[in-house]
Amino acid sequence: MTTVNGRFVWYDLITTDLAAARTFYTEVIGWTLTNFGGGEYTMWTAGGQMVGGIGPLPEEAKKAGIPPHWLAHIKVEDVDATVKKAQELGGHVHVPGTDIPNVGRFAVVADPQGAVFSVFKPQNQMEDEPKGPGTFGWAELNTTDYESAWKFYEALLGWKPTMAMDMGPGFGTYFMFGLSPDDPEKSMGGMSNAATMMNAPAHWMYYITVADLEGTLARVTEKGGRVLNGPMDVPGGDRIAQCMDPQGGFFAVYARGKQ
Repeated sequence: MTTVNGRFVWYDLITTDLAAARTFYTEVIGWTLTNFGGGEYTMWTAGGQMVGGIGPLPEEAKKAGIPPHWLAHIKVEDVDATVKKAQELGGHVHVPGTDIPNVGRFAVVADPQGAVFSVFKPQNQMEDEPKGPGTFGWAELNTTDYESAWKFYEALLGWKPTMAMDMGPGFGTYFMFGLSPDDPEKSMGGMSNAATMMNAPAHWMYYITVADLEGTLARVTEKGGRVLNGPMDVPGGDRIAQCMDPQGGFFAVYARGKQ
């Protein structure tokens, strides 16, 4: 089964200390490393499934004050047409359409609130998203105006609403989306105005599936990272926590409840 357009297909860690970050995530998450092209870029593998990679934060990004971060790539049919449409919808271009030899074409854009992501057209067909521990299972947009953000992503990527929950005073609505309308079981992410509560810029956060949440969090702190929020239960019996790696990259971990 091949991956359809609009789905998150690859996750890159862009960071300042490649050796330290490689050690941290292999020991905390259990990923293995695969070299790619003989350069600094390395791919993450979970249970034999490729899930993403790690590369250096460019010098111009450091000078601009951009911290280490995770960047997700969303599959599209035409990168340049998607970039043009993103601009028409109020988005901004950080990296224009660029070819990766023998891999595909990508561009890095920001939504109108400033959250950054990549659009990507692979050169070859990609298999459907990997599953199991060590794979990415949820994408969360923490923004300042989720209703406006949703209009942008719906128009740009064809995402569909699946469910919305009132999280109570001080938090507001948590809005979920996927590729199939009105099907909570097929949600692939959510968005809310959490960035306003955090007093932070709008940003995407990606959840890595783990088998043992408490054990993972113990390793996060043991290896020099920080647990920023959690662990906590979420509807459905699952448990989550948000973390920061030693270089300052934010990520989250997610353990499924008993099925």
